[in-house]
Amino acid sequence: MEKEWLFEEEHKMFRDSFSKWVAREIAPHGEEWEEKGEFPFELYQRVGELGFFAGDFPEEYGGVGGDFRYMVVFAEELAKCRSGGTAAGLTLHYSVAMPYIRDFGNEEQKEKYLAPGLRGETVGALAVTEPDAGSDVAGIRTRAVQVGDEFIINGAKTFITNGVRANWYIVACKTEPEQGRRGISHILVDKGTPGFTVSRKLDKLGWRASDTGELAFQDVRVPVTNILGQKNRGFHQTMHGFQTERLGMAIGSTAAAQHCFDITLEYCKQRHAFGQPIGSFQVNKHKFADMLILIEASRRLAYNTVRLWINKLDCAKEIAMCKVFCCENAVKVADMCIQLHGGYGYMMEYEVQRIWRDQRIQPIGGGTSEIQKEIIGRLLGL
Repeated sequence: MEKEWLFEEEHKMFRDSFSKWVAREIAPHGEEWEEKGEFPFELYQRVGELGFFAGDFPEEYGGVGGDFRYMVVFAEELAKCRSGGTAAGLTLHYSVAMPYIRDFGNEEQKEKYLAPGLRGETVGALAVTEPDAGSDVAGIRTRAVQVGDEFIINGAKTFITNGVRANWYIVACKTEPEQGRRGISHILVDKGTPGFTVSRKLDKLGWRASDTGELAFQDVRVPVTNILGQKNRGFHQTMHGFQTERLGMAIGSTAAAQHCFDITLEYCKQRHAFGQPIGSFQVNKHKFADMLILIEASRRLAYNTVRLWINKLDCAKEIAMCKVFCCENAVKVADMCIQLHGGYGYMMEYEVQRIWRDQRIQPIGGGTSEIQKEIIGRLLGL
């Protein structure tokens, strides 16, 4: 599992520091937070004050001016934190919400949202998905009508990670509905704005410790200066943001598969049946070989795509391939690990079941596998 070729010394130092912190301050509490259905909100501030959110952001706002490889390390090490919901909440803020502010925000918005976000003092959420519009971003119905120097927003969002506890939201709205996808804008809405409410916290199969919410907007008034980026460019901005979100999901899934593999390998060396370790049986050896092939192939595909991305080379097709291949392989690996654990794999006290539950969302969230295959086909000229 050679990683040296992709990462430089600064990334290795970050990995060493972040890995030790995750093992010391998150992993021991992961199961407790999963049962509780929530991790402490203060964890964001702790991550911020230690500089772990700083990697891929400009120095003038508190970042270190690094590249996407910091986010790769972040996702890989959080895969071992024993709580997919905690990893999802932290990662959504760091590698999804804040990059929108970095890439499209004006100076005032960066000072208001990016700087405190990097310190973990405020938390962001991206609100695109709606009850009737998931992968079909162009089909959203939430409206933002401009009246004078204000937008009046009406609509609903669902499946929003960090949706319950976020301080600010990037809300995709139709500003010119007759223009279809060319009439979508991103508008910043702060928690506490009159008319904006969290309808409910959703009960999920996995990511139990994350707050996934439904949002309602009823005559919510915000200044026109709250528009993020260019008016009616929200679809384009969303597609841009999806690139790193999907690549990050592929990387995190591969790391979770590796973690699941590692703990299962140790289990099969210790667990005995018919007078010998169960890992020594040929059928189980072959399962481990199959899993290792899937994991290593996923990692190589993902790392090569990261190389293309950081060198600003076109890799839309490769990102879609990563999203399908890596995320689906992680589910396959977790399923095989449950099988290798036998009846114990079905017990809540064993981590493999939690990893399977957490990974099952990955081929769905951020654009389903089916959507990614459509993208690949389109990029092939079909």
